[in-house]
Amino acid sequence: MKTCTVHTQFGELILTQSGDHITKLDWGRAPSEDSTTVLEEARRQLLAYDAGALEVFDLPLLVGGSDFQRAVCAAMSAIPFGDTCTYGDIAKQLGAPAQAVGGACGGNPIPIIIPCHRVMGAKGLTGFSGAGGVETKVALLRHEGAGGFLI
Repeated sequence: MKTCTVHTQFGELILTQSGDHITKLDWGRAPSEDSTTVLEEARRQLLAYDAGALEVFDLPLLVGGSDFQRAVCAAMSAIPFGDTCTYGDIAKQLGAPAQAVGGACGGNPIPIIIPCHRVMGAKGLTGFSGAGGVETKVALLRHEGAGGFLI
């Protein structure tokens, strides 16, 4: 696996590449600073997103886990920049319980790029599994202009 660190307003992010795909995004410093075409493109896109110049990521992603995990990640990826939906919305789409969707959102291996921060509870803001928790979720939503209801 190859890794690199990307410095953003949301913290230092670790990108992980396996094969020809991005397989993980986490917070912190990468154990190694590798340079590959895939990592450099992912870095470029994250920095463009951070600068407000990119709304849709176009990267080769590989989500591990169950078919359900992949289906929830695909549903989250379809939520447009600046929009939100609820766990219940995704649950209806997939014919699954909202709590299972919540668990899969929390298990998203590639947050920000797969925008789990855009998924809310039925009554509004919920937790976030990235560093900084709900504060990071709020920062991401505000960055996208979706945070007006939070003020």
